[in-house]
Amino acid sequence: MRATPGGVCSCATRAAAAAAGAGSCRGCALRFVAERLRDAGYNSAICRSKWPRTPEIPSGEHSYVDVVVPTRSGKAVRVVIEPGFRGEFEMARGGAEYRALVAALPEVFVGRSEKLRAVVRVMCDAARQCARENGLHMAPWRKQKYMEAKWLGTPERVAPGAAAAVAVGSPEKPPRFRASMLTLDLGGRTAVAVV
Repeated sequence: MRATPGGVCSCATRAAAAAAGAGSCRGCALRFVAERLRDAGYNSAICRSKWPRTPEIPSGEHSYVDVVVPTRSGKAVRVVIEPGFRGEFEMARGGAEYRALVAALPEVFVGRSEKLRAVVRVMCDAARQCARENGLHMAPWRKQKYMEAKWLGTPERVAPGAAAAVAVGSPEKPPRFRASMLTLDLGGRTAVAVV
């Protein structure tokens, strides 16, 4: 998939996304970001988190992009990329202070899981306080456990273009290619003639 003048979407959802005022559908945008990062040499994938219903929160699912970056110590660090981050915290009847806090959030979040956890904690505390001050019910999807389940659980990690899905933190590793992607069968002929 390549970028088109109207966005990065090339699927059947494009008409619906265009009608909604967006340049592309969310799935195609996530795939585009993950593919570009992989093309640049990063270990990126689309993550799909799914969580069951509990007494505190309803069931749900969410997709985003992550990049696993090795550090000098050998430990891998997970970087979360959420294109619609600010929109995840918007409330229709939020107070002025809460709206100002939401406006200070980046539209696209790129950061480590620890930083994301801290931001989610602050925003959920602010949402709870705003709801309490305005006499509103705190919806379960605004609670910290629900928001953390979106990004900080154990998602299914799907590399763009790969059929195999691997859960982050699972002992299974994605299959490695046995041949170089750059090799090409030339039928016994060489690509470069030695003079």
